Amino acid sequence: QVQLAESGGGLVQVGGSLSLSCTASGRTFSSFGWFRQAPGKEREFIGAISWSGPKGNTVDQSITESVKGRFFLDRNNARDTVYLQMNKVKPEDTAVYSCAAQPGGGLKRRDDEYPYWGQGTQVTVSS
Repeated sequence: QVQLAESGGGLVQVGGSLSLSCTASGRTFSSFGWFRQAPGKEREFIGAISWSGPKGNTVDQSITESVKGRFFLDRNNARDTVYLQMNKVKPEDTAVYSCAAQPGGGLKRRDDEYPYWGQGTQVTVSS
């Protein structure tokens, strides 16, 4: 019954922006990750976001160096949806982007640390 649903993928021009969302249902998570896989390449870590504290107000984030400064993470107020904001996209950003969640806390950067995954959404950057 646990589901992660990604949305927001599509076609975007070079230099444009795109926002992906990932909504969790069936249980509550406080640790999410974003990954992508391009044709002919292995899956790579993009970023992670987690929160802690009595009110979940202590937020930690990690962004991989290759997209730092262009991609940003966020969450909604209900804490059931995380976002990947993609700015100044490049052709090499073309990939299937997947959202993942894990029941523990903290930032996770390996795909085998996430037991729950979304279906993935295609992002295509046109030159």
